Amino acid sequence: MHPVHESLKPQKVHFQSRNFYNILRWQPGQACSSKNGSLYFVQYKMYGEKEWKRKENCWGIQDLFCDLTNEMSNIQEPYYARVMTSSAGVNSGWAMTNRFIPWWETRIDPPVINITQVNRSLLVILHAPSLPYRDQKGGNVTMENYYELVYRVFIKNNSLEKEQKVYEGAHRVVEIEALIPGAGYCVTAEINQLLLDRGSQRSEGI
Repeated sequence: MHPVHESLKPQKVHFQSRNFYNILRWQPGQACSSKNGSLYFVQYKMYGEKEWKRKENCWGIQDLFCDLTNEMSNIQEPYYARVMTSSAGVNSGWAMTNRFIPWWETRIDPPVINITQVNRSLLVILHAPSLPYRDQKGGNVTMENYYELVYRVFIKNNSLEKEQKVYEGAHRVVEIEALIPGAGYCVTAEINQLLLDRGSQRSEGI
């Protein structure tokens, strides 16, 4: 057993999660530098499990991140992960994350917008972000499978620089009527997760 050196221990071990893509990140220990050839070893487990599981393709890596998306597909369950450093035959102790629940922690992207112009109206079609998982038939799974989502749609008359909210609700197809002929408009949208009282950023304007 190699001696344990706390100064090698990885720092700031945490998850970054977007649309249920769960990436474990950390920083080198105080005694490490990016050029000293340190290797990192990652383990994870679900809350209540006794044994830690090795993440095989994050075992002896030089990267400062590890993708644990597939290992954490039970999104409402709590998980933990931990990282150890080995450098020049010396091992650090394990540095562990706080409890991580993907359903609670993940941040969602803005909706994707498609727009069709019909006479003096715009037909706005909203798409919630796709997730890394598939249903039993192999189809895409979206945020709507896991959250009650409310879409907000905004339109701005480019010449007047005036923005207004034209829709708020659960429908993904929105018609914006009574547009001024010849005027230029910019449409943006965002998603709100009602139960968590938070939402996405605003989409880029179209």
